Amino acid sequence: MIAQTRTYHHGDLRRALIDQGLLLARTGGPAAVTLREVTRAAGVSPNAAYRHFSDREDLVHAVAADAQRAFGRAISARVDATPAGLPAAEASIERLRRVGLAYIDFARAERGWFELAFATQDAEPSAEIVTLDDEVVAPFQLLLDTLDGMVAAGALAPERRPYAEWACWSSVHGFADIAVHGPVQWQPAHVIDALATAVVEAAIVGVRGTAELPASASPVV
Repeated sequence: MIAQTRTYHHGDLRRALIDQGLLLARTGGPAAVTLREVTRAAGVSPNAAYRHFSDREDLVHAVAADAQRAFGRAISARVDATPAGLPAAEASIERLRRVGLAYIDFARAERGWFELAFATQDAEPSAEIVTLDDEVVAPFQLLLDTLDGMVAAGALAPERRPYAEWACWSSVHGFADIAVHGPVQWQPAHVIDALATAVVEAAIVGVRGTAELPASASPVV
């Protein structure tokens, strides 16, 4: 839960300003996160923010990092609820399915945080990955780990693993964006759900190269 207290002890103000930024971004997206509005919401003078943030970009950067972590927690919760007892390969595919659907659901439920989460990344990330402060952002790391798990479980051929994250992310993020900002947003919820499922399934088939479930595949050693 985001704290809303207006009484701060030494060392608490940075956290409080980030929390207020999250509250503002949740309803207003990146544009709502300004030093003036954040300090006003926190009940302190604008100058107080400069003890913790060099400028608005620095503040947005910090708030975006928290939005990305919230995004990652939402995906993790869905993945962690994968039914027990599935064969390893089938379970690994189900986890990828849940990553994709949770990504789209988060975008629809938390539009402001979704917009903020990927409005801010490192300008020059290394190794073709999405980073912030030289760390892979949580939603992208979960996708990487899930795809690696599919290889280990025999559900994704090793030769199909390179850059599979980009194929998955492009499909799912693209749909999430048009579901939030494009014409899909005006469709009934059950229609958006069905379209989201179709997009995620197509992404899974695309990266695997087949729609068939593995037959009790043995993990790759």
